[in-house]
Amino acid sequence: MRFLLDTNIISEIRKQERCDANVMRWFRAVDSGSLFLSVLVIGEIRRGAEMLRERDLRRFEAIDHWLADVKLAFEGRILDIDATVAEEWGRLGMRRSLPVIDGLLAATARIHALTLVTRNTSDVADLDIALINPFLA
Repeated sequence: MRFLLDTNIISEIRKQERCDANVMRWFRAVDSGSLFLSVLVIGEIRRGAEMLRERDLRRFEAIDHWLADVKLAFEGRILDIDATVAEEWGRLGMRRSLPVIDGLLAATARIHALTLVTRNTSDVADLDIALINPFLA
């Protein structure tokens, strides 16, 4: 199996010893080579870091360094939003109104035959894609 990690999962894993035990157990049980990210996750992490830049430089720098490590660790496994994914997103969005990023992650998972790993399974549960919520035991 191959997996597409949502931002809420990669951010939880970053917590290390404070990480939810179920999430950490799941993460340790899967082959790291089977884990993928979307460029959207990279963007969400960058946005979160930038929101801290002016008010908490120390936290900004920590997230900035972590993001660099994430990009290195996932080199070759960070997926773009291309025309095929965009068209699938358009098809998925015809069923009901979808938050843009959630819909694009679901479309990416479907096009690349990945299981979407997210805490927010209810956001995309009706889209006929494979889902895992590792927070649940």
